[in-house]
Amino acid sequence: MITEPTYRRLLDLFDRDQVPYRLMDHPPEGRTVHASELRGHKLSAAAKCMVVTVTRTGATPSHRHVLAVVPGDRRVKLKQVARACGGGRAQFADQDTAEQLGGTVSGTITPFSFHTELAVLADPALFEEPELYFNAARLDRSVAIPAADYLRVAAPQVVTIT
Repeated sequence: MITEPTYRRLLDLFDRDQVPYRLMDHPPEGRTVHASELRGHKLSAAAKCMVVTVTRTGATPSHRHVLAVVPGDRRVKLKQVARACGGGRAQFADQDTAEQLGGTVSGTITPFSFHTELAVLADPALFEEPELYFNAARLDRSVAIPAADYLRVAAPQVVTIT
């Protein structure tokens, strides 16, 4: 999967919407705990991103995908994600689906959606930190942005999912 277009879109978004950001180069790492250590910040300041598939049953079964964004020191509660999406069952998307919708390889999915079929849910605990850190659609580069700017630009549905 080519991640450069998503990386470029991310930086273009920051420039267009006047989001101050800092880029950090580091050894390739996609696991939140280890990437946070390399970047030198508290785990709670990491924006951990997971693509979740929510399936609703009934007369007309349907499914949708959401990007669940939580602090790095918390876990996504799938029942909470399902509830936020109108019920049904939620499960982590398979790797191919996550990478296709996220526009980058697993471990580098950003907390922004550039795909029309991927809504963003953000846990309110994410905004307890003044600055958020995440891989910038690359394993070897991360970015830090103000949490308030993330909320403003990403415009996620803020709902408790941890």
